[in-house]
Amino acid sequence: MNLFTRFYLWRIRNIKDKQYMMILSVVIGILAGTAAFVLKNSVHFIKYLLTYRFSDDYQNYLFLAYPLIGILLTVIFAKFILRNKIRSHVSDVLYAISRQNGILKRHSTFSTVIGSALTVGFGGSVGLEGPTVVTGASLASNLSRFLRLNYKQVILMLGCASAGAMSAIFKAPIAGVVFALEVIMLDLTMSSIVPLLLASATAALTSFFFFGQDVLYNFSVAEKFHLSEILYFLLLGVLCGLASAYFIRIYKTINGLFDKIASWWIKLAVGGVILGALIFMIPALYGEGYESVNQSLRGDYNFLFEQSLFYEYRENSLAILLMFMGIVFLKAVATSITLSVGGAGGFFAPTLFLGANIGFLYAKTANYFSVGLSESNFALVGMAGLISGVIHAPLTAIFLIAELTNGYELFLPLMLVSTSSFAITKFFAPHSIYTYDLASRGDLITHDKDKAVLSMMRTSDLIETNFLTVHPDDTLRTLVDVISKSTRNVFPVVDKENNFLGVVFMDHVRHIIFKPEFYDSTRVRDLMYMPEQTVEADDCMEDVAHKFMNSGNFNLPVLDKGKYVGFVSRANVFSTYRKKLKYFSEE
Repeated sequence: MNLFTRFYLWRIRNIKDKQYMMILSVVIGILAGTAAFVLKNSVHFIKYLLTYRFSDDYQNYLFLAYPLIGILLTVIFAKFILRNKIRSHVSDVLYAISRQNGILKRHSTFSTVIGSALTVGFGGSVGLEGPTVVTGASLASNLSRFLRLNYKQVILMLGCASAGAMSAIFKAPIAGVVFALEVIMLDLTMSSIVPLLLASATAALTSFFFFGQDVLYNFSVAEKFHLSEILYFLLLGVLCGLASAYFIRIYKTINGLFDKIASWWIKLAVGGVILGALIFMIPALYGEGYESVNQSLRGDYNFLFEQSLFYEYRENSLAILLMFMGIVFLKAVATSITLSVGGAGGFFAPTLFLGANIGFLYAKTANYFSVGLSESNFALVGMAGLISGVIHAPLTAIFLIAELTNGYELFLPLMLVSTSSFAITKFFAPHSIYTYDLASRGDLITHDKDKAVLSMMRTSDLIETNFLTVHPDDTLRTLVDVISKSTRNVFPVVDKENNFLGVVFMDHVRHIIFKPEFYDSTRVRDLMYMPEQTVEADDCMEDVAHKFMNSGNFNLPVLDKGKYVGFVSRANVFSTYRKKLKYFSEE
C-alpha cells in the first residue's frame, strides 16, 4: 500500500467531507493568489522592459510591432511547443463544468500564464482576470483528480478557485464569492458558501502578502451622491447597456470574420498589423489599461495623449472629445482582434477600462453644458455598468466596484446603473460574452439547473430490458401466452434479426384477449403500431425528456441503428432526476 493510499484511507476515517473541503478551499485560495501574483508580475515585468524608455510627448513606433510580436510568440508556443490550444476564458471553466465533469487539462496550470503574459505584456488589449480564473481552476481540477474527489466536490473546488482568483486580483473577497455564485453558477448552500468564503479570504490575504496593502484602484469619494443626479445615473445605465451590447456584438462579428481565415499566419499578420496600428494611434489601448482607469478616476484625461501622435493637442477640447470617442469605439475592436488571432487574455480589464472612459466622457460632456457632475464618480459607476452588461453579472459589478474602490457611498448609483445596463444589454444580447458561444452550441448547462441535472444522466444507464418480445407473425394465442408471463403492459415486436417493427399495448388488445374465436385468426402484425417517438441508445437525456413530453407516453423504445435494445420509462427517468437533484442541492 503506497503512501497516498494510506493517506486517503486515513482521511476517510478521520476527517469528514465538509471539513476536508474547508481545508482544501484554503489550499485552493493560496494557489489562486499565487497564480495571480505570478501572472500580474510577469506582465508588468515584460511591459517595463519594453516601454520604460518611452517618452510621453512623442509617438513610439515600436507600438506598431509589439502586439504582433507578442501574439506571434503566444501562437508559436501554443502551436509548436504546447501543441494544444491555450484556454484563457472563463467560458472554458463553464464548459469544463458542463461537458467535461470539471476536468481541465494539466497544461492549463502553466500554459495560460505564459500565453497571457506574452500577449498582454507586449500590448495585447486584453486582461488577466480570465486567465487567472482558468489557471486557478486548472490547479483545482488537477488537485481534485489527484485526491480522488467526486464530481460535486470537484465543481465546488472550481468555484473556490474562481472566487479566489477574482479575490486575489482585485483584493475584493466579497466580490470573488459573488462572482462564483453569479457567473460560475455555483449553488448557494451552506456546504458551498463556507468553502467559497475561505478560498476567497485566503486568496485575498495571499494577494496582500505578495502585493502589499495597495489597492488596484486608489479612489475615494470626494463628492457625495445627490438625489438630483438619479436621472443622470439612469441615463448612464442605458448608455452602458448599449455599449455592452456593442462590445458583445463586435466581438462576435470580428471573431467570426477571423474564423473564416484558414491560414493561422495570414490571420495573425492581418490582425497584428491592425492591432499595432490602433495602439500606435491610441497608446492607451496598450495592455490592460489599469493606469488609464486610475487616471480617469482622478478626473485626469492626459492618458489619452501620452506617447501619442496627438500629444500637442492635449489641451484642445475637440481633440479630447475625439480621443475619448476613439477609445470608446476601438477598445472593443482591439480586444476582439487580440483574442481572435490567437492571443490569450480575458474581457474583465477591457470592460473596466471601457466603463471608466464612458462614464468619464458622459460626465465631461454634461459638464460642458454646466450640469456639474462628478467626473470621477461617473467614471467609477460606469465601470460597474459595463461589467454588469458585458458579463451579465450585476451583483458582481456592484460589489466589485464598491469593494475595490471603497466606493460604498455610491452604492445606490451602482445599483441603478448596473441593473439598468443589465436590462438593456439582455434585450439586445441574451447571453453574456462568456456564454454566447456555449449557448449557440448547446453547451451552456451551468446556467440551467434542469439542463445541468439532465446532462449528468445517461440513457444507457436507464434502459430496462425485462420486456418480452413477440414476432409479427405470432398469433393472438401466442400473444396471450406471452402476456400471462409478463409483468409489463408493453410488448415490443421484432423480427428474427431483432429489427424493431412496433409495439403492442395491453390496453389496445384488452377487448379481444378474452375472445378465443380470434386466437388463431388474428396476428400480431394486425395489432401492433409504430410509436411516434423512439429513442436512440446514444441520445442525450435532454432529448429523451423532450420526447416524453411531446409523446405523452410512459415508455419509449430504445433502438440502436434500428435494432431493439429495450425501453426507457418516464417513471425511471423522473426518479433518477429527483435523486440527482437532491444530491446536488442538499447541504
